[in-house]
This record gives sequence, C-alpha cells and structure tokens, in this order.
Amino acid sequence: MNKRLLNILKYVIFLGGGAFLVWWQFHQMTADQEKKFIYAITHAKYWVLIPVIIMALASHLSRSIRWRILIEPLGYKPSIFNTFCATMVGYLANSFLPRLGEIIKCTMLGKYEKIPAQKLIGTIVVERIFDIICYIIFIIITVLIQYKRVGDFASERVKAINQHGVVPLWVKLLILTACILLLIFILRWMYKKYDQSRVVQKIKSFTSGIAEGIATVKKLKNRGWFIFHTVFIWSMYLMQIYVGFIAVSEVSHLSLAAACGVLTLATLAMIVTPNGLGTFPAAVFLVLQLYNVDNVIGEAFGWLMWGTTTFIILFFGSLFFLLMVLVNNKKTRETNKLNPV
Repeated sequence: MNKRLLNILKYVIFLGGGAFLVWWQFHQMTADQEKKFIYAITHAKYWVLIPVIIMALASHLSRSIRWRILIEPLGYKPSIFNTFCATMVGYLANSFLPRLGEIIKCTMLGKYEKIPAQKLIGTIVVERIFDIICYIIFIIITVLIQYKRVGDFASERVKAINQHGVVPLWVKLLILTACILLLIFILRWMYKKYDQSRVVQKIKSFTSGIAEGIATVKKLKNRGWFIFHTVFIWSMYLMQIYVGFIAVSEVSHLSLAAACGVLTLATLAMIVTPNGLGTFPAAVFLVLQLYNVDNVIGEAFGWLMWGTTTFIILFFGSLFFLLMVLVNNKKTRETNKLNPV
C-alpha cells in the first residue's frame, strides 16, 4: 500500500476514534448528568484560564529556546522570534495532521534563517527522543508519589470482583519483579532469536535512539540551559493542570499529585488521537476517579482544559504564522532595497 495513503488511513482511523469517544461520552449521559455537566461548564471561573494560557505560551517559548540550543552546534543561530513562531506553526499543523508539524516548522525556519531543512529534522529527532525520556521519568515519579492511592484504588476494584480480601504487599512486589524479569528475558531472547526481524530492529532502533539522545545532550555547549528548559517545560505543563483545578469548584481542592496523574494520562491521550480529540477529557475523568470526583465533573474539567489547549494552538498558531510571514517578508524587502541587484 502507498505510504502516503497508509498515513492518511491511520489519521482517519484515529480521528474517527476520537470522534466516536466524543459521541460516546455525551451519548451515555443521563438527563441529570447533562445538567450537571452544563452547570460545571457555565459556572467555571474562566479568569483562571488567563494564567493557564500564559503558562502554556511560556512552555512553548521555552521549547523553542531549547530547540535553538540544539541548532547552534550545527553552526547556525536563528532568532528566538523565528524559532518560536515556527514552533507554534508546528503545533498548529500537528492539530490537523500528526507529524506534519515537524516538517513544516523545519521548512519555515529553514526558509527564513537560511538553514537546510534536513539538518533541522535531525534536531527534532533528538528533541523527541529526549521528550520520551522525560515522559518516562515523569510517569515513574507520578506512580511513586501516588503509589498508595493507586494501590488502594486497584484494591477496591479487585474487591468488587473478588471478595476474598486484599493481596499482600509483598506478593504484589514479587509479581511486579517477576514481570520485569520476564520482560527482560523475553527481549533478550527476541534479540538473539529474531535479530533480523522488523519488530526487533525497531525496538533496537528505539533503545539506541534514546542512548544517542542522551549522548547528544552531553556534547551540547549549553547543556545546563538545555536541562533547565526541559524541566521548565514540564513544570509549566504540570502547573497548567494544577492552576486549572481552581476553575471548577468541585476539583479545586485537588493536590499537585493529582495534577501529576492527570498530566501523565492526558499526555498519552494527546498522542493517541489528533490533538487529543475525545481521549483527553476521557483520560482526565479516569484519573480523577482516583480522587472520588464525579465522572461528569471530571469530564467537564477535561473538556474545559482541552478547549483551552486547542484554543491556544489554533489562535496563537495562526497568529504567529501570520507574524512570521509578515515580519520576515518585510525584512526581505528592506534588505533588497539596501542591496539592489
């Protein structure tokens, strides 16, 4: 099958899945739940979204500066303005067609900063590898700080199915250790037995890519600033959720640990469907179940945060696309006047 056709088909499937989740979430609501949902949305403190938007833009600016740090070793020093605008345009393009954003942001920055686009794509690969590493670390931290709550929630669900009691902690740890060792054994066996397999090659490529990403960061001149911006980006992501809790009174009491849980699953949701359509609100209310938040309220909060994120991408992505084109075209005209052919 044609590769382009396959990519379009995958996009349609995931978009259709997101649309189905939207329909399902609203279709399964009772009349009382619909009233509760509408009340939560209409009575939300929308002024809270102003600092949320500011933090989102700050994280995007920080991401563009971090990208600039990766570009500098190539011998180029693009302006922060153009790097930031290209980053926002990339987010905008990804909302319509996943992965298209990386190509467009590289093409636009390359055009206005006279940098070969293929060189920029290499920096995007390193950036994505490091993002995966950060996400894995964040998941581990989230699980560790909420181990008891997650464990209690799981135990309650097990009790609902099996009334024989709670599995002892040492048994849980033993099972977890056995699963990890089994996974390591299976991977090592696969590497040896199916060394030429396409799946194994992809797994090897993924793990070697992570190692390459770490090695690249070690070689950076501004390694400290790269790490600072990485921490800042994820801190802003987390604070958007935490401050966003204030907007809906029923979840305003939730802690930073709850925000960690929401961010962990919501990030995955943004990957599963285009811009998290349908999956983002579902992920939010699933996490908020751990904190005994009503499903409808959890969905309302999820839709509020998803709407804010989508507004930022669509509005500011379009705005900075126009600004990037206008400002750089003006510079080109002025340069041509000073240096006529």
